[in-house]
Amino acid sequence: MSAGKLTSKLIRRTVLTLASLLLLLLMAGFAVGVGELSIPLQTTFYAIGNKLGLTAVPLNRIHETVIWDFRLSRALVAACSGAGLAVCGVVLQCLLKNALAEPYVLGVSAGASTGAVSVVVLGLGTGAVSLSAGAFTGAFAAFAFVALLTNGARGGSERTILAGVAASQLFNAITAYIISTSANAQQARDVMFWLLGSFSGVRWPEFTLVMTVVMLGLSVCLWYAKALDAFTFGEDAAASLGIPVGFIRLVLFSATALMAATIVSMAGSIGFVGLVVPHVVRYFSGPLHRPLLLASAVVGALFMMLADIVSRTAIAPQTLPVGVVTSLVGVPFFAAILYRARRKL
Repeated sequence: MSAGKLTSKLIRRTVLTLASLLLLLLMAGFAVGVGELSIPLQTTFYAIGNKLGLTAVPLNRIHETVIWDFRLSRALVAACSGAGLAVCGVVLQCLLKNALAEPYVLGVSAGASTGAVSVVVLGLGTGAVSLSAGAFTGAFAAFAFVALLTNGARGGSERTILAGVAASQLFNAITAYIISTSANAQQARDVMFWLLGSFSGVRWPEFTLVMTVVMLGLSVCLWYAKALDAFTFGEDAAASLGIPVGFIRLVLFSATALMAATIVSMAGSIGFVGLVVPHVVRYFSGPLHRPLLLASAVVGALFMMLADIVSRTAIAPQTLPVGVVTSLVGVPFFAAILYRARRKL
């Protein structure tokens, strides 16, 4: 490749990176400003600048408290959650060679919910097991259940989706049983609202954890981006190129399970983000997985912040579960994919 083409490629990547960061900053500022107390975008950026020591602009103390103690951390957790779920969708759709694969459809979110509810309601571990650890155990149990049902089966992609539906039903039933038999009335209300997806209780410690997990998971997926490109042509083709198929599948499944479990432990089960975003991004970025993973992370973050804004304003002053918003977008998209697949038969 000539020096001119390398320079042009570098400039394009730099411009795209800066544009993505600018979009994320503007969306985060918009998310912070929207609510019962309206806060101008300029005030939000001044508050952030004051906190980082970059500016010294006197601001309303109420505005500063609302920005730092409530809205900014919520917007950032929503962004990380959207990015993580979108990356999970990209990886699962590639590994399973199925356009409908994502954590929610494959039962991973349901398993993580069961693990988290078991810790909260049943008190499993009593301090030794954290909410995230319980969610991760449940997510991996759902993965194991799907793998058990599909082991050695032909036509694996369709069977995997069916196994995911079965896993979702099983773990949702277990969750409902735990809530019905062991939770008091207040716990049942809180857990049921949380299971539909909500960022209302997240603060800075949750942001630190989810950002660390998502960045780690994204880094692992980017490291194996070329292997994912090979997986696009099938496991046999990947193995013929010298790729350790079994090891990479285990690593990538573990990374997606960890991201999904962490997000579910904080925000509940939020569906269809991992389904919608990769398909939209793939249409513009193409099939190569390195740009696809990065673009999906950015678009997923933007989509989730926007969904959270809608959840807070659609029926104000009440809050709509964010999972309801993503489902209202995702279900028609899910149906469209099924319709396209039927037409190709």
